[in-house]
Amino acid sequence: MLIKHPDITHYETEIQQTLNQPDAIHQSQRDINVLVFYRTIKAQRWLVAVARRLNGEGYLITAYQTDAIKTGAKLWSK
Repeated sequence: MLIKHPDITHYETEIQQTLNQPDAIHQSQRDINVLVFYRTIKAQRWLVAVARRLNGEGYLITAYQTDAIKTGAKLWSK
């Protein structure tokens, strides 16, 4: 993850906050078992954590910064 997204190298705590206290949660368009968590980090900038639930366990697939919320079914918002 850090190799592809070096801009979030020091964001471990913020990624955990994104998963625990998101501003919005969307369902992936490609895989219904994948959830996309968004947390605002500044105006028009979000930290995104993408997670999958498999066999009762959840795990982080990737995390990155974005300037746009992607399409996908909105499951929850603050």
